[in-house]
Amino acid sequence: MGSVKGSGPLTTHVLNTGDGVPAARMALSLHRLDPRMTIWSLITVGNTNEDGRCPGLITSDAFTPGMYKIRFETGQYWESLGQSSFYPYVEIVFTVSDADQSFHVPLLVSRYSYSTYRGS
Repeated sequence: MGSVKGSGPLTTHVLNTGDGVPAARMALSLHRLDPRMTIWSLITVGNTNEDGRCPGLITSDAFTPGMYKIRFETGQYWESLGQSSFYPYVEIVFTVSDADQSFHVPLLVSRYSYSTYRGS
């Protein structure tokens, strides 16, 4: 589940653990916290591909130290599969202190639970 070469300094991989498949076509958005105003600024929106990945979230030049959030639209995803879900969305907030490193933020999701960790 490591980062995909050439996909940028920040990657994600969403797995539908209930069905044992990648979570394809899940909408997500990336935000950065503005420390002066303490509000979230939208950086980009996207959808996971057939492998559950969303390459190109942010460029190396735009990736600076700070607090980030990835919002995954899990409710819409489950609805698209004709199923209900307890969580309408999942937000993962994390801090980047060294923007020269690569960050992989996976999401393991089922209809009634989710888990994440800092991947490699």
